[in-house]
Amino acid sequence: MLIAHFSDIHVAPEGKLALHDVDTATALSHCVQHINNLVPQPNLIVITGDLTSEGSPEEYAVLRSNLALLDQPYFFVPGNHDNRANLRAAFSDIRYLQNSREFVQYAVDEYPVRLVALDTVSPGDHFGILCERRLDWLDRTLAAQTQKPTLLFMHHPPFSSGSAHMDTMKLMNSEQLASVLKKYDHITMILCGHLHRPVQTIWTNIHTLAASSISKQFSLELSSEETSVLNQEPKSMYLHLLTPDGFVTHTSLIGDPEGQLTQP
Repeated sequence: MLIAHFSDIHVAPEGKLALHDVDTATALSHCVQHINNLVPQPNLIVITGDLTSEGSPEEYAVLRSNLALLDQPYFFVPGNHDNRANLRAAFSDIRYLQNSREFVQYAVDEYPVRLVALDTVSPGDHFGILCERRLDWLDRTLAAQTQKPTLLFMHHPPFSSGSAHMDTMKLMNSEQLASVLKKYDHITMILCGHLHRPVQTIWTNIHTLAASSISKQFSLELSSEETSVLNQEPKSMYLHLLTPDGFVTHTSLIGDPEGQLTQP
């Protein structure tokens, strides 16, 4: 089983820029072409939030038209730049969204690894939160199927990355999430976004990864005095390969259609 994982598209309407100076719609188009040209093809695609720049219906229309070109099924969660109502309206025919209620949370059971999507959005805030209702749903969902390996995915990372600016906007109640997860031993990975950098750690004994943005990266800054700055590092995505020993993660650099990488 192979899972493609990317994040933080921040797609803007056609002809408009986001993230100060990025044609994010074109960046998404390049990402879709990159995935469709992968050999072997992934079994599914996971997108960990900040799908749009401002959460407008026009942006979700651009997102939908591009994702429709993917050759494999895709699953997503919202990020702090998204709007749940507009997201649902644009993807109203997507079955896994029809099963979610107030929050964009759902489980997918038809693969060798179960997927569980968590909605960490706190509207109006850049940080993330998992309220009691969301944590209760997670607890019940994990308890309902304990025999199958399970992969969680959400937008906000539950861990501190060392980037002072971004760590003020992580999942604010990660301890409560940890108290739910410690009851279960079938969680193989946690996939996140938000950091605009590829970052990996072991959090609560679970391999936890934040994918880089396919539109623009933050500079690597591990000083408490620095704030994050966007730069032009090459874009990338993760490929999570399920092997007999568990998941192995590879980084796949995304070029333009001619295969040229964006340079700093």
